[in-house]
Amino acid sequence: MGKANILLIGSLKDAASSLAKTAGDFGIGTLQADSVESGVKVLCDKKVDMVFLDTTLELSTYFTALNENKVTVPTVVVGASTPVQNAVKAIRLGAIEYLPTPLEGSLAKTLIERVKPSEDTSGPIHGDPATEQLLTIAKKFASSNATVLLRGESGTGKEVYSNFIHNNSPRKDKPFISVNCAAIPETLLESELFGHEKGAFSGAINARQGKFQQADGGTLLLDEISEMDIALQAKLLRAIQERVIDPVGSTKPVPVDIRLIATTNRNLEDEVREGKFREDLYFRLNVVMLDIPALRERPGDIIPLSQFFADMYGKQNGLENITISKEAEEKLIGCYWKGNVRELENTIHRTVLMMGDENIMQPDHITISPMSQNMASTVSNAPVRTDVERARAAVGAAAGAYANTSGGFEGGISKVSPADMVGRTVSDVEKELILSTLNYCKGNRTHAAGILGISIRTLRNKLKEYKESLEEGELSAQNA
Repeated sequence: MGKANILLIGSLKDAASSLAKTAGDFGIGTLQADSVESGVKVLCDKKVDMVFLDTTLELSTYFTALNENKVTVPTVVVGASTPVQNAVKAIRLGAIEYLPTPLEGSLAKTLIERVKPSEDTSGPIHGDPATEQLLTIAKKFASSNATVLLRGESGTGKEVYSNFIHNNSPRKDKPFISVNCAAIPETLLESELFGHEKGAFSGAINARQGKFQQADGGTLLLDEISEMDIALQAKLLRAIQERVIDPVGSTKPVPVDIRLIATTNRNLEDEVREGKFREDLYFRLNVVMLDIPALRERPGDIIPLSQFFADMYGKQNGLENITISKEAEEKLIGCYWKGNVRELENTIHRTVLMMGDENIMQPDHITISPMSQNMASTVSNAPVRTDVERARAAVGAAAGAYANTSGGFEGGISKVSPADMVGRTVSDVEKELILSTLNYCKGNRTHAAGILGISIRTLRNKLKEYKESLEEGELSAQNA
């Protein structure tokens, strides 16, 4: 992870040296600017994780400039403790905190500690063999510069995996920059990614570096890339292929050296077929693709994650050494977790609040959402399986569970009686198995062929045969 920086704007009097020393103790750099104008210029040119702004400066001018330059950075206003109206004004304008002087207590330390870069390279908290296997694969790819595409449901932890890949790469000491393509309006995303020149559009009072330039030498994460407008995808494709960008309003290309990671919770193959995502960009991104399993598919992760969240929120609410009872563990493991890790975190947070002064988590403390309750019974007895075992089990269930002729699948997926197969041809059964496997693999033919134990060429020929058969059937129906 690249070195974090704080920016001090204004004199800040005695607070400046204290803030700089505290930042230094955490290994965080300190940048300084004398005025709002020079401070905004620093924000446009460099990576800054938190700003400390002198209350004697024009606060409204500062926050207006941030909005006009599309800069988002946590800002703490620093000033005398007596004028309460200063604190109220600062918070209303957009400050995250008002820090009174002279500095006392641990508030400044707590604020600065927030921007301390993580040096953890062990990856997501886990206990499931499937997650361990995925992390092993991710670590192998991390050492290269290959573009990585992470797919998975919302809340599975794709950004955590992105951090893991960066922290285990040769670029770990360089910046890790993340941009959420779904959270930024379409009209602003180009400037956010590629930057802009002064006067490039109304309100651009300063030149500004985009995320590509901020990530130079490091890693750029494009979160939810499927939400990007298709017109902007062409410019992104050029940036990825040629490693140059064109800031808005600039006539001179700017070279960049980045490692790109993209995430999506959608099936990009479907998006390509529907014309919502460029096919050439899809192939450019899909150098290395990792599918992040849903939490319900890695039940061994549920209790380690629950304990982590219980400890974190317990500490915030004055509860130490929270223990999860066996009955509570069974309830958590038996949940479907429609919202994945994000839902689990919210559930544990709510549970800690419900516990009051108790430090043993019981089932009646836990409230599960109706969507995740619906499937609890099908998950509670599911055994821990590897990726391939889970895939085969899912395919077996979808295609009639006939694939395993030596005894059927375990964990509640029933074996099929021979009577269920009577009247069906071998070609019909084969077709159902192939299409079910392809559907499970979200259209990924390489993955599907591997599970089926056939070559990609054979799979392609079979799909062509099914398509021709379907078209002939439609033609016959029209002529009838």
